[in-house]
Amino acid sequence: MNLIGRTQEKKILSHCIEDKASHFIAIYGRRRVGKTYLIRQFFKNRFDFYATGLAHGNKQAQLTNFGLSIQKIDSEARIDDITEWIEAFNLLIKVLEKNNSSKKVIFIDELPWMDTPRSNFITGLEYFWNSWASARNDILLIACGSAASWMLNNLINNKAGLFNRVTRRIKLSPFTLSEVELFLKNKSYPIDRYQILQLYMALGGIPYYLDLVDKELSVAQNIQKLFFNQQAMLKDEYSILFKSLFGRSDIHETIINALTKKKTGLTRNEILHQTKLKDGGSLTRVLAELHASDFIRTYQKFGNKKNNMAYQLIDPFTLFHHRFLAEAHNESNYWINQLNTPTIFNWQGNAFELICLLHIDQIKQALGISGVQTSVSTWWGEGAQVDLVIDRKDQVINLVEIKFSLDSYTINKDYDEKLRKKLHAFREVTRTKKSLWITMLTTYGLKKNLYAGNVQKSIVMDELF
Repeated sequence: MNLIGRTQEKKILSHCIEDKASHFIAIYGRRRVGKTYLIRQFFKNRFDFYATGLAHGNKQAQLTNFGLSIQKIDSEARIDDITEWIEAFNLLIKVLEKNNSSKKVIFIDELPWMDTPRSNFITGLEYFWNSWASARNDILLIACGSAASWMLNNLINNKAGLFNRVTRRIKLSPFTLSEVELFLKNKSYPIDRYQILQLYMALGGIPYYLDLVDKELSVAQNIQKLFFNQQAMLKDEYSILFKSLFGRSDIHETIINALTKKKTGLTRNEILHQTKLKDGGSLTRVLAELHASDFIRTYQKFGNKKNNMAYQLIDPFTLFHHRFLAEAHNESNYWINQLNTPTIFNWQGNAFELICLLHIDQIKQALGISGVQTSVSTWWGEGAQVDLVIDRKDQVINLVEIKFSLDSYTINKDYDEKLRKKLHAFREVTRTKKSLWITMLTTYGLKKNLYAGNVQKSIVMDELF
């Protein structure tokens, strides 16, 4: 399959190849997001050295595996005597010094798995980069790993021998809707954008999950097959996901469970109250790791002048799991039978709001304010809530109402009155002097009637793509 999207990431890799200096690239992101695929496709599997960690290997198994990878590029390399990582990396140096490539591309995949307890792996990596690679101008070292906590704490935020040694970092995030559309077209899966949204609500933008889609089945049939059938490929994915990313993931999962209870998110104090966790550096670290892995976002409620950040769960796959898979469903055709029920309609409405939050840049472009400084938040108060508040530097605030519907959305008299009360409540509570523009973000736009004219701007789902 062709390499879809990843425009900025490819620019970074191209620059590092062409630059007349050595580079140490750390690439991280959640499980199944396509890190290895990106590197393999970009370099067309042509590496001067390639090795990958073993998921459950001990120190000796990792060293043997690494040594065998060295032998693939130099069959005469002696690996029998290697007992320490510094010896393994020293042998790699000797082998690479025989290489005449203008830029030597070294790809070490699943690097965190190599760092087994008391193995001194980091010491060996420090030796390789600090004493040899960094002094040259022909090395491109790419370190990749799904264990976000390890990549952040041991490479990117390292305070010891590898401090500030990573020259480029690539956080690989899930696909946008535009990239998903390209991906599915490449699979020859003939569905429209409304159906792509429905698929995104369950799978998010994770390439591996999307690649499991059967092009001969409808979206509903695919969701049934992937999550609810007896041999469903993604039925147990959630239980693996957090352990693969964070190792000791109990605190991560506890926080996620709490965030599923409130769609607008929780403050730090609310998280502490609901989870009974202790405050301190560990909580800060876990929240940072969840943010770095695209599970949560942080924002301040509009008008909140205090440093009281809210943490909101924004991963569609995680929310889908908690909404529909947390309890076992043994009913045949469970998902098919749920279609067109209030349960599904309610979930789709909330999931569409979430997707919009993941596509703020596209919304700003649709509003014609890409170049305007903005802050994005949510607001609630006086019995009213605004799904999305875009506070603009040009003295305008877009109060965005988000609606997911099968057809053009109709603003009736009651809803028009609700919008007016919401606008009034927002101005009264926040005391803002800026112009307030009611903005509707819907799937197919607004049906023209007497009340539609009270909306300053209408955005449709196509603009999210």
